[in-house]
Amino acid sequence: MKVALVHEYLNQFGGAERMLQVLCALYPRAPIYTLLYDRDATGGVFDGRIIKTSFLQNLPFAKKHHRVFPLLMPLAIEQFDFSDYDVVISVSASFAKGIITKPQTKHICYCLTPPRFLWDNSQKFVEEFGYPKLVKKFLPPFITYLRIWDKEASLRVDEFWSISDFIRGRIKKYYSRDSKIIHPPVNVEKFQASDDVKNYFLMVGRLVSYKRFDLAVEAFKQNGLPLKIVGIGPELNKLRSLAYGNSLSKASGNIEFLGLVSDEKLANLYSQAQACVFPQEEDFGIVPLESMASGRPVIAFKGGGAIETVVKNKTGIFFNEQTSESLGAAVEGFYNRDFNPKDCREQAEKFDIKVFKDKILNLTMGPGMNN
Repeated sequence: MKVALVHEYLNQFGGAERMLQVLCALYPRAPIYTLLYDRDATGGVFDGRIIKTSFLQNLPFAKKHHRVFPLLMPLAIEQFDFSDYDVVISVSASFAKGIITKPQTKHICYCLTPPRFLWDNSQKFVEEFGYPKLVKKFLPPFITYLRIWDKEASLRVDEFWSISDFIRGRIKKYYSRDSKIIHPPVNVEKFQASDDVKNYFLMVGRLVSYKRFDLAVEAFKQNGLPLKIVGIGPELNKLRSLAYGNSLSKASGNIEFLGLVSDEKLANLYSQAQACVFPQEEDFGIVPLESMASGRPVIAFKGGGAIETVVKNKTGIFFNEQTSESLGAAVEGFYNRDFNPKDCREQAEKFDIKVFKDKILNLTMGPGMNN
């Protein structure tokens, strides 16, 4: 059976690209079709693969500034030819689901989410788009066009997979389609529990507004407990200012920004933390599972994918409102509970890479078959 893989763009290496990497291991001869490819930005992890790009690859600045070309992406994704394949798996958060396949080719869309900038965040998208105000006034009709195209593109998919029950609900709402839940994989073996738990809390992720790092900074600034933050992003200076005021020294206060760290360092930070703080509403969320794989519990906002991975009062606790007060109360209550590292680890193992691979193979080719 001939398989092809599709992803919108390979110009970063995040959770979606890690999933694609696992799919590449499952289907070693499957080529990757993508609108744009930047080897340096993906760290060379797809070296050795056949990668087929669209005409957007040749446009100036497209690899670095792909978001200014949304109106060309439907056309670009529709140009790929999948006539030679039995199965095509698209890993899609926007345009990849819009590929056109012949009747004999099965198209499975592993949907990360229906695009938020079209369905539930379009006003914010227009406001934050990098065009002058005059241009922004003319964007809404084009957003409507893309929304209509996205709805039509969803009809081309033969079978939807969703990364969580949360996303399954969004697929049902916006596309009127059912989907099978296949949770993203976590490399559990990269993480180990530690007997040397220290007195700090941990946050991990890209410093962007929707991840609500600001809630934790405010809460921990109030309670004075040590908080370590791993990650970089456009909110860094704002968060540092919130934490330190006019004094931007790392030595200021109880909140420490560590930037990017090695995988080994990250594993140690997870395993020695009191708990991982997770205040955002994510479509799924790998960070809580990495924490649990390290034997440490999670303090999470009660929304999104965290509800499906964190077991209340066994592998973590929830807070109900995205406010610093609600989070602060949860941190205070955390000390009144005992968490067993073994329970945390066992919960993470349910989402291990092997579990993911077995589900994919059973759904696409049946046990024991190879690409």
